[in-house]
Amino acid sequence: MTGRTLVLCSAAVSLAWAAYKVGDTVPDFQLRNVDGTVVSLHRYTESARGAIVVFTCNSCPYARAYEQRVIELHRGYAPKGFPVLAIQPNDPERSPEDSFEKMKQRAAEKKYPFPYVWDETQEVARRFGARRTPQVYLLHRIGAQLVVAYIGAIDDNTEDPRAVTQRYVANAIEALLRGESPSVTETRAIGCTIKWRRQ
Repeated sequence: MTGRTLVLCSAAVSLAWAAYKVGDTVPDFQLRNVDGTVVSLHRYTESARGAIVVFTCNSCPYARAYEQRVIELHRGYAPKGFPVLAIQPNDPERSPEDSFEKMKQRAAEKKYPFPYVWDETQEVARRFGARRTPQVYLLHRIGAQLVVAYIGAIDDNTEDPRAVTQRYVANAIEALLRGESPSVTETRAIGCTIKWRRQ
């Protein structure tokens, strides 16, 4: 694994593969959580300032490397109005470690303090334009709408959290809490490619 990420500042051209871009409004969706309930994005965030939507999985070493950092993001920022919503988009036929049963086991083992939902049809991942795990879409509330404020990596060092120099998601949230726009709105997510269903 490489620990570095490519930064694209707010003035840079949007990533070509992104379906949602910074400034886009994200409509509601509903996905099944590991506890058997159905989670609605809008209901989950109705009293929040936004959400940290993370496309992640059990099987990817990059996703595992960031697992504790995602938990810490939720613990640090959910009380400030930015909870994590973790979405598992992989096809379990191609990645058996990402089956719904394995998701339940992983969430219990790591004591996830946030919903871990399954994008069974992969429709949500395609709508977002997600390509890798982990990949973050930071949403913030403007009126009744959730708007994309940042897309990309969690920080700039996958391998060693102690060597991180740029905490992209945390920095973006802190800017939003100050009433400012994030100075970095897009970075290239480093991780495993999503395992799409075979057509």
